[in-house]
Amino acid sequence: MAISTDCSTIPYDWYFDPAVARLEQERIFRRTWQYAAHTGELSEPGSFVSTRAGNVPVVIVRGRDNELRAFVNVCRHRGYLLCDGAGKRETLQCPYHAWTYDLDGSLRSAPRSELEPGFDRENLGLVPMLVDTWGPFVFVNPDTTAGTLAEHLGDLPRIVAEGGVDVDALAFYQRFEVEYDANWKVCVENYLECYHCAIAHPSFSKAIDVAPGTYALEEYPTFSTQFGPPKNGGGGIYDATGEIDRGQFHLLFPGTTLNVMPGRGNFSIGPVIPVGNERTYRFLDYFFLPDTDPQWIADYLELDTQVGGEDRVLVERVQVGMRSGIVTAGTLMPESERLIGHFERLLVDALGADG
Repeated sequence: MAISTDCSTIPYDWYFDPAVARLEQERIFRRTWQYAAHTGELSEPGSFVSTRAGNVPVVIVRGRDNELRAFVNVCRHRGYLLCDGAGKRETLQCPYHAWTYDLDGSLRSAPRSELEPGFDRENLGLVPMLVDTWGPFVFVNPDTTAGTLAEHLGDLPRIVAEGGVDVDALAFYQRFEVEYDANWKVCVENYLECYHCAIAHPSFSKAIDVAPGTYALEEYPTFSTQFGPPKNGGGGIYDATGEIDRGQFHLLFPGTTLNVMPGRGNFSIGPVIPVGNERTYRFLDYFFLPDTDPQWIADYLELDTQVGGEDRVLVERVQVGMRSGIVTAGTLMPESERLIGHFERLLVDALGADG
């Protein structure tokens, strides 16, 4: 289907069509860098954490040589998931038939394999993935031929640093998890515009100045950025005064969100992950400077939780409307929602769908 060059969105059936969902997994989530974990979960040799990149199950391990490695979290024997959660292991053993892998991914043992003529242990190691870090943030990419994480991040680390955040000084605080009855693109596009903030997020709009001309939007090759200064000098719903003088909200394509609120040293990051045509899983890892006042953190998290609950209602109601089948596409506000247009262009290019 050709994509219109006017102010129309991509077709609404792209938000629930199983064929589009399969194509997105193949051409986007299996080919891009995505946030997966934090280094605090992988601090010692033998540490592991299970996560996902799109619908690809992932296990990240720190080897005995202290190197991080990532693998598809699937046993080469019968496809069983090797690991759940996080912890520490000497080896990775499949609970189904006890095939055992070393921390470098090589197959160490397979019961009764000595009875099988021509058993090719050398070529039955775990399938590797790319893994790299930015500060305490661990990213993975299923495509081992892809460019580097630094190339995908582009100017993002510089922008974050210039905004007053030293990512290497941050300490992990907590993880928040949620699922939505909505397509992942609905969640991303809701994140990419604050056109709705004044009416749908009254508490956020007391903390951040969302007025046109003040709330800034910027486009980059692999990410989109929103900047918002504190409202009333930081006297809004929480104390926004501190070393960070404006909020930063970034979407690293395809679905990693990165947030910095004005005030004390803070950072949250997490992926938007499709788990079905109309179901999305998200988690956010929150980081703060180690000496941050606990009451400030509690006030900030209270605001963030409230905004998240409001967004859940918004995206789930959008999904119902898109699914109706009568209205076939939306209309973008070219300036206020231009980051949605940027995201949809990246999406179309990645899918190879233009024309």
